[in-house]
Amino acid sequence: MPRQLLKQHFGFDQFRPGQEPVIQRLLDGNSAVAIFPTGSGKSLCYQLPALTLPHLTLVISPLLALMQDQLAFLRRRGIPAAAIDSSQSFEQSRDVMQQAQRGELKILMVSVERLKNERFRRFISQVPLSMLVVDEAHCISEWGHNFRPDYLKLPDYRRWLKIPQVLLLTATATPRVIEDMCARFEIPESGVETTGFYRPNLDLTVRAVSGAQKRTALLDALAAAPEAPTIVYVTQQASADDLAQWLSQHGVAAQAYHAGMDHDKRGACQQAFMAGRLPVVVATIAFGMGVDKADIRRVIHFDLPKSVENYSQEIGRAGRDGQLSHCLLLADTSNRTLLENFVFGDTPELSGIQMVLDSLAEAGAQWELMPNSLSTLSNIRQLPLRTLLVYLEMAGIIEPQYSYFAEIKFKLLVEEASLLTRFEGERQQFLRALLQHSHKARTWYQPEFDALHAQYGSDRNRAMTALEYLAQQHLVELQTRQMTEVFRVRSPLPDLPSLATQLHQQFIDKQQQEVARIDQMLLLLQEPVCLSHALARYFGDTQAPERCNHCSACRGEATALPQPQPVAMPDAEQLQRWITPLADKLQQGLQHPLTPELAARFLSGLPTPWLTKVRARQLAGFGALENHPFRDLLTLCQATLTPELARQG
Repeated sequence: MPRQLLKQHFGFDQFRPGQEPVIQRLLDGNSAVAIFPTGSGKSLCYQLPALTLPHLTLVISPLLALMQDQLAFLRRRGIPAAAIDSSQSFEQSRDVMQQAQRGELKILMVSVERLKNERFRRFISQVPLSMLVVDEAHCISEWGHNFRPDYLKLPDYRRWLKIPQVLLLTATATPRVIEDMCARFEIPESGVETTGFYRPNLDLTVRAVSGAQKRTALLDALAAAPEAPTIVYVTQQASADDLAQWLSQHGVAAQAYHAGMDHDKRGACQQAFMAGRLPVVVATIAFGMGVDKADIRRVIHFDLPKSVENYSQEIGRAGRDGQLSHCLLLADTSNRTLLENFVFGDTPELSGIQMVLDSLAEAGAQWELMPNSLSTLSNIRQLPLRTLLVYLEMAGIIEPQYSYFAEIKFKLLVEEASLLTRFEGERQQFLRALLQHSHKARTWYQPEFDALHAQYGSDRNRAMTALEYLAQQHLVELQTRQMTEVFRVRSPLPDLPSLATQLHQQFIDKQQQEVARIDQMLLLLQEPVCLSHALARYFGDTQAPERCNHCSACRGEATALPQPQPVAMPDAEQLQRWITPLADKLQQGLQHPLTPELAARFLSGLPTPWLTKVRARQLAGFGALENHPFRDLLTLCQATLTPELARQG
């Protein structure tokens, strides 16, 4: 049957390696894990079974562009699929929900963050689901290279929604990550299908080039085949803009692509590249996951990738058509400091963790928090804060209950009397009570759920369901803001100072792990025997040839990277001139002390909620030492930051 469905719906005569056993396992009613290289057809592993399953397949996808690309593929083949994403209007997302409720869709794609949405969770809990698909599933594992804490909740969501089958998809998972993924979803080892990481059509070259020569080396590489579709990867958004402009000035048709660009400009850049009108895109890692272009002939790393996993993912976008493609890495260690500093920027201070725990302790049995407010209070950025909350969940300190919008308002699109006459009996009575217990400004109503419950005995859930129904019928316009998350707090709490120290150590361990990834990357680039074999071995693939004969190491051109030159530190007087204005701003705006960690982040140009709040970017010292290792700056600030200056902050 799988081959018949393949021909009927997708027009293919044969499966690619690994696809058929995964699909057969799913058709037999089991769960599975598919670990295939980038571009090797992982998506078909859920698209085909979804056609035969009785209910909806819910796909967790990490990127809007990836959803749109896969939806276009499915719609071209007449397969009913849709997505709900942040770019849609209320009416568009409502229409998708109604299609799902009527059973008209086979596949629904959402981001993992969508599951935190109160309205979406209410909707999806009422829709029968056959399968949960997790794309980029390595994000589930703390040992994965792109750990996303919200992914850790997916096993719980699966149990809550009673989804019988799971399919995990990824291109980059080490043996440790595979074991972790399977354990979280209770998938046996027999359910894992791995096709190997060796790509015989990719020519891998690592070339040691000093910073001053890199642009010339890039220009020479591009000149060898000016029209060949090429992605040039850089680390920072500003570098993408600057390098694309420089290439254009030197006769190369190139454009920048990064997350900081206007959405329409990004879309136009991607469309031009896909259509063959634009040969070169200079991009951050924001470009690639949603690009299903088979004939990319070159991937050039102008800057170091941040891990072996990232390198594997990015070069995997070349040569998906199986034809010879070239992957060039212009290697020096000039941006190693930048990569390391990004890691340190996500490690919260111990004092910030203590502030979060104090908020938890003050809440009593139930803790209600607004992530934005808690981030500002604790000076912990959003992603590390989300990770901290997940750590607390995993330790059994808190248990998620539900989330809701702190601000809900609606506007009538018909006269109140006309609205009420559309309903009869108890439903009309409930609607009248809802309107009576909603504070009305000029045009907007704000429901008062407690008052409604006290008089009518109805809970918030029924009121929200009613408002969503009225919005679907174009009878009201509904707006929701300020997500509030509610947790049950364990009693009694453990010793909070000890807990804070333990949690801080978890972040330190994670930090050391990420820095170690950079070291592993540098070791791989200097592989003396065979780059392809070393890359496959990193992912546990023992089937790759000992020598590929299509990499620079096999050609006798193994690279030795020079050690970075030490950079001079400013004297204490200059340091004080930079950080004293910051201490003043913290004193005036937040009444918080200037810590060595915060001073080091400021000098490194690493934003935090407090630095953003006091507009630290406007100060001369912000980012003044961004090319200096964060650890050296922290040591310097610890030695230089006087007690008087700290108290001043």
